[in-house]
Amino acid sequence: MIDLNLLRENPEAIRASQRARGANVDLVDQAVELESQRRQSLNDFEKLRAEQNAHGKLVAAAPKEQKAELVAQAQELAAKVKAADVAAAAAQDELDQILLKIENVVIPDVPQGGEENFVVIKEVGTKPQFAFAPKEHSDLGEQLDIIDLARGAKISGSRFYFLKGLGARLELALMQLALDQATEAGFTALITPTLVRPEVMQGTGFLGEHSAEVYYLPADELFLTGTSEVALAGYHSDEILDDLSTPVRYAGWSTCYRREAGSHGKDTKGILRVHQFNKLEMFSYCRPEDAEQEHAKLLAWQEQMLQKCELPYRVIDVAAGDLGSSAARKYDIEAWVPSQQTYRELTSTSNCTTFQARRLNTRYRDESGKPKTAATLNGTLATTRWMVAILENHQQADGSVLIPQALRPYLGGIDRITPKA
Repeated sequence: MIDLNLLRENPEAIRASQRARGANVDLVDQAVELESQRRQSLNDFEKLRAEQNAHGKLVAAAPKEQKAELVAQAQELAAKVKAADVAAAAAQDELDQILLKIENVVIPDVPQGGEENFVVIKEVGTKPQFAFAPKEHSDLGEQLDIIDLARGAKISGSRFYFLKGLGARLELALMQLALDQATEAGFTALITPTLVRPEVMQGTGFLGEHSAEVYYLPADELFLTGTSEVALAGYHSDEILDDLSTPVRYAGWSTCYRREAGSHGKDTKGILRVHQFNKLEMFSYCRPEDAEQEHAKLLAWQEQMLQKCELPYRVIDVAAGDLGSSAARKYDIEAWVPSQQTYRELTSTSNCTTFQARRLNTRYRDESGKPKTAATLNGTLATTRWMVAILENHQQADGSVLIPQALRPYLGGIDRITPKA
């Protein structure tokens, strides 16, 4: 949720952000008008309540013959106070409904435009050169007997799969490597719930334009999370953190679920775009003034993991229209996928500034002890999708796949996966 002080003092900054995103600018004007109405309604309520309190003292001190008239006046005042209270609450509710539709204010130098208007920050690593036609990860997975797509579809439908044998172990090795790195960097490990209440899902911004991607269990009023970011953002909701001079960092390991609505016909083969996968998510709470520095650190940790997996990649600055409602800035890291001869997103990191924390009422105490709204950031450190790039970039002419050096200790020293007999 946007800052009301910014709305009052500089609504043009919010309008500019909405324009950069390609979002509805009229919402800002509605919010300005409703905020004015809310303040007037609250002022009317407080004046009437003060008048009611003063009148109550008159009633208490009045002689007996005047009490009946004063009590009648008090009852009239009480009705007016109640009506003013209802009007103020209604004005607040109407304002909140509009504020929930306004997306986070983008950082000024974020590229404008849509999905195709990203800016490449850098490219790292050498793309593999094969003396043979590189295979797709799905074909490799079948020939190596580590991914079973057919039985996944038989059991659960399209976009489901089994990881088998060294495929299952490779994913766990990837997650454990990421968790060890996060632990060394000072993150506290959490295995998070994957079912959350509506207010938590709403608070993180996932019930806006992307609500069609979310699985909902109406009988329980719970949502299946598409990332542990949701549970991690809600972890300190309605709390005041004592000290954020050093960011509070969590690494959340969870299974994730996405409906992939609107992606019919896209990446239907293999495990690039699926309904269920595992992920290790970094999440930081920090002071707003430290958020951009923390964002750079999350990106550096992600790059460190890509380099451990010996993958060529590029880092892009995502354009405003492709950020998602909660992010003020987002960096994607895309790994090279040889079979497609292009880069594909493996991971992203978002600076959500105070947007999520304001919705979830997460605060911290500054040096004077005054509560202030925290900033939140997130970034994926490993996920099932990484196996696509690992398999394709490390494939060999004989059909085997070399295991990156950093992952071998987690696989008992195994250095390659070979095709089944």
